[in-house]
Amino acid sequence: MDFCFFIPIIFGCPAKIKQTDTQPHICPKCHNAQVVRAKSRTWLEVCWIPLIPMKSREIFICGICQWQTDAHGQYQPAPAGAGGFGGPQGPYGGPPQHGYYPPPKY
Repeated sequence: MDFCFFIPIIFGCPAKIKQTDTQPHICPKCHNAQVVRAKSRTWLEVCWIPLIPMKSREIFICGICQWQTDAHGQYQPAPAGAGGFGGPQGPYGGPPQHGYYPPPKY
């Protein structure tokens, strides 16, 4: 009897993402302050072992909705805490809205 053994070889090119900056930015998709700058590297893997780095790029990626864009492209997400959300002057940097604060107590 002849036996024929086949060994499956599994390969792919997944991207590994590593955060490079801790300053949060506002996500344009889900509007949370969870977008950070990261480095994305694509590797050639054989049997889940990374062997050869294929390409690398800087990206912005949201930790909640997984939205991402190139860090050197046209669009740059707004930094968190740069105004625009809440605060003493009201939402979006304008004057306080009527009824925004509780009425004065006499």
